[in-house]
Amino acid sequence: MAYIVGVDGGNTKTDYFLFDTDGNFIDFYRGGTCSHEGLKDGFNGSYTVMRKVFDSFLAKNNLTPHDIAASAFGLAGVDTPYQKQKLEEVVNQLGFKNFCVVNDSFLGIKAGTSEGIGVCSINGTGTSSGGIDEYGNYLQVGGIGAIVGDEAGGHHISRQVVRACFDEAYRFGPKTSLSPIVFNTLGVKDKYYLMENISDYYLTRKVDYTTLTIACFDEANKGDEVAINILKKTADNLARSAGGVVVNLKFKEPVEVILAGSVWVKGSSPIMVNEFTRLINAYTKHKCDVKVLSVPPATGAVIWALELYNNAFPDINMRNKIVKQVEEQLDNIK
Repeated sequence: MAYIVGVDGGNTKTDYFLFDTDGNFIDFYRGGTCSHEGLKDGFNGSYTVMRKVFDSFLAKNNLTPHDIAASAFGLAGVDTPYQKQKLEEVVNQLGFKNFCVVNDSFLGIKAGTSEGIGVCSINGTGTSSGGIDEYGNYLQVGGIGAIVGDEAGGHHISRQVVRACFDEAYRFGPKTSLSPIVFNTLGVKDKYYLMENISDYYLTRKVDYTTLTIACFDEANKGDEVAINILKKTADNLARSAGGVVVNLKFKEPVEVILAGSVWVKGSSPIMVNEFTRLINAYTKHKCDVKVLSVPPATGAVIWALELYNNAFPDINMRNKIVKQVEEQLDNIK
C-alpha cells in the first residue's frame, strides 16, 4: 500500500491529512500555524513545528516521511521564490521526496475547479490570489501586504470598521451603525477616549477583531451605507488581484475562479461576492465563472498529492471520494 500526505498550513491553524493512493482516509491532525511568518524563529520554526507533528502523526501509523509516495504542502507565507525555496528545503529536511510546496491560495484551485486549472482568491485572515493555467504556468498576485494591494481579509475589514467609527467621531465621516458596535467592543463610553482605547485594545489585539468583521456584514445586510462601501471596496481590491492573475496567465473561457477563506465562505452578506463577480469580469474582459469554495482547502492538498503520485489529475469520482472524507473529519472537530 502507498500513502500520500496533504497539508494546509494557514496563519492560525494547520491541517495534516494522511490518505492511501486509493483515496482512502487514514488519519488526520489539526495543529497550530507552521508559517515561518507567524513563528519567532522563522523557517527553523516551520521545521521544528512540522517535525514534531510528523514524528507523532506518521509514527502512530508505523510510517516515516520516507514511506510517503507523494505529498503536497499548501502554506501561508510562500509568497516569493526565496520563501518557496526555503520551505522546500524544510520539507526535504523532514524526509519527504516527491512533494510540492505552494502558497495556500493554490489549494482552492485543486479543490474547487473541474480540471485543477483556474484562479483562487483567498479572503481569510489575510489575502492573496493564485492561478494555474492549462500550460502548467503558476502565478501569485499579492500576499505580502498592503504595498501590493492586499487590502482585504478579516483583519483589514475590522480596521476599516474602526476607521469608519473614528471618521464619524472626528473626521467628518458619515454616520454609521458600526460606531456603537465599535464603542461597545472597545469599551468606550465617551468618544474622548476612543483613540486611547483603539491604541490600548485594538492595536494590541486585546479584542477579537472577528466581532468587528462580522458586524460589517451584518450592518451591510441592514442597509448601512458605510458597511456596504467597506465590502464593495474590499471586493474591488480582491477583484484587481484575482483579475491580474486571469490576464497574466492563459485560460480558456469561462475562467473558473474560486473564492476561499473564512471571510469569503462565512460572510453573511452577498454584497462582496456580487461586487467581486461584476468587477473581475469588467476588469479582465473575460468571462469568469465565480463560485465560493464549498469544501475545505485541505481537500486540494490531498488531491494535489494524489495528482503528483499518478501524474494525472484525479477523476471526479476519486475527487468526490476524497472530498467526502475530508469534510467528515473536519466536521468532527468543529
